[in-house]
Amino acid sequence: MVWLSLITACQSKQSAPTNGETKNKTTERKPKEPENLQIKRYDNPTSSILRGVAIPKGKKTFLTSGLVAPLLDSTAAKTNAHKRRGDTYTQSIHTLQRIEKILQEAGLEMKDVVYLRVYIAPDAQNSQEPDFDAWFKAYNKFFNNAQNPTKVARTTLGVYRLARPDILVEIEAVAIYPE
Repeated sequence: MVWLSLITACQSKQSAPTNGETKNKTTERKPKEPENLQIKRYDNPTSSILRGVAIPKGKKTFLTSGLVAPLLDSTAAKTNAHKRRGDTYTQSIHTLQRIEKILQEAGLEMKDVVYLRVYIAPDAQNSQEPDFDAWFKAYNKFFNNAQNPTKVARTTLGVYRLARPDILVEIEAVAIYPE
C-alpha cells in the first residue's frame, strides 16, 4: 500500500498541468478501488494461498518486523541451527506463534493477516537447501485449516543466508484491523 501511494503521488506530480494547461479528464487514470469497504481476497481454490488482496482506502494496517524463532538452547554453537532454534519446521512454528502473540497484543488475530513475506535459509540437514516443505507444513497449522480458514497472500523466498547462521526462517506479517 505504501508503494502504491508513493507511485500514485509521483504520477499526480508528473501529470499536474503547467503554464495554465488544463488536465484532460478522459485520459486521467485512477486506481480501481474496491466497491465497498470490505477486504477483497482473490482466491485460488487449488492453492493454500491467495492470488492477491485488495485493501480499501482507510483501513488501519498493522505490520510486524521480520521475526525469527526464539532461542531454544543459548549454549549451543551459533552454527548449530537445529540445537539453538530448531529445524525449519520448528522455527516456522515458533515464529508464527510469536506473530500470533504480537497480533494479540495489538488487538488482532491470525485471521486478520492478509500478507506474509517469508525468508527460508538453507538447512544443513536438508542438503544445504531451504526446506520449503517444512515451511508449508507449518503454515497449514495456522492458516487455511478448520480453526482458521483464512488464506493470505504470501511471498516465500529461498535466500542465501539470514542475519545469523542459526536462523533458518524469518517472517513479516501484514494484518488489517477489523471494523
